[in-house]
Amino acid sequence: MSESTAAAAPVPSLTWADPARAQAFAAWLADVGPRHGLDAASVQPASADASFRRYFRVAAGAGSLVIMDAPPDKEDCRPFVAVDRLLAGGFVNVPAILEWDEARGFMLLGDLGRHTLLSTLVTDQPWDAGNRARYRAATEELVRLQAVHAAGVLPAYDDALLQREMDLFPEWYLGQLRGITLDDTQRGHLDRIFTTIKAQVGGQARVLVHRDYHSRNLMADPADASARPGVIDFQDAVHGPITYDLVSLLRDAYVMWDEDVQIDYAVRYWEAARRAGLPVPVDFGEFWRDFEWMGLQRHLKVLGIFARLAIRDGKRQYLDDIPRVWTYAHRVAARYSGLGALRLLLEQAEAAHGGAQTQVGYTF
Repeated sequence: MSESTAAAAPVPSLTWADPARAQAFAAWLADVGPRHGLDAASVQPASADASFRRYFRVAAGAGSLVIMDAPPDKEDCRPFVAVDRLLAGGFVNVPAILEWDEARGFMLLGDLGRHTLLSTLVTDQPWDAGNRARYRAATEELVRLQAVHAAGVLPAYDDALLQREMDLFPEWYLGQLRGITLDDTQRGHLDRIFTTIKAQVGGQARVLVHRDYHSRNLMADPADASARPGVIDFQDAVHGPITYDLVSLLRDAYVMWDEDVQIDYAVRYWEAARRAGLPVPVDFGEFWRDFEWMGLQRHLKVLGIFARLAIRDGKRQYLDDIPRVWTYAHRVAARYSGLGALRLLLEQAEAAHGGAQTQVGYTF
């Protein structure tokens, strides 16, 4: 067996559904490995996400790097590369792109660490000093991200996109997951509510929006709570409402904080954003109302997405996160006038699943 043939043998520690993909990966690794000191025998799965992308970690000298496997017939990596370069130009802590084989769908990236923000949080102690330092670092990184110029560079988070996202709620969450078919009256109420939501969030100032700036997409240093988080999964970034990413962070589908904690972090973000010259309202009460309406749009979308992931894609684990998202949406629907029909729909959907309950919260 020749040296080149041996180098292109499939990596034994990995499993592949497609033998041709395994061979392509081995050949690519043999090509780029010598340039970066990669130890092919050390390649191990790192993570997978809700798409067709997979990630591997590989030893490189004294450290490690990350490999993205994104089959080109299923994943277009060009948005990831474009946004990565845009954010890196604004000094946001994103992975460095060291190699990109667009034709074969493999990428070699800098390693931002093994620990997500979620994995480092003390979830039963909301005022834990480490939690506070980590969220302070996350909001400071968000301010840095939002300062990157995106108008005319990234797609607009426009009325049509907002509508498509909210349409996932009646189609997948109400219909497919909970078996609710809306009558004409309910559909009319929901259409009017969607129009109101779009009007509320459409009037907000616009910045670069990550779209999934939450505890599973921020990489944290477990030894240093004040360290800058690494930012990943940004390929769907758009130019849109300034409150969107803060909602993703503070009303996270994977960890829930009491509203007094959310407000404390939101005030600190708002103060930092004002110092940085970002276009947040001068009055925090106005900012908080914007935050709540934006959150309602996002959480209706996420209810639909989680239902679709569970039903269409067989990823049933997302059903465990629905109660948090439902609670966020229900609180806002119960708090603001004109949303009563939505509140009733949410309660009808979850009445048999332990979700319908009275919520108390803050308004300004």
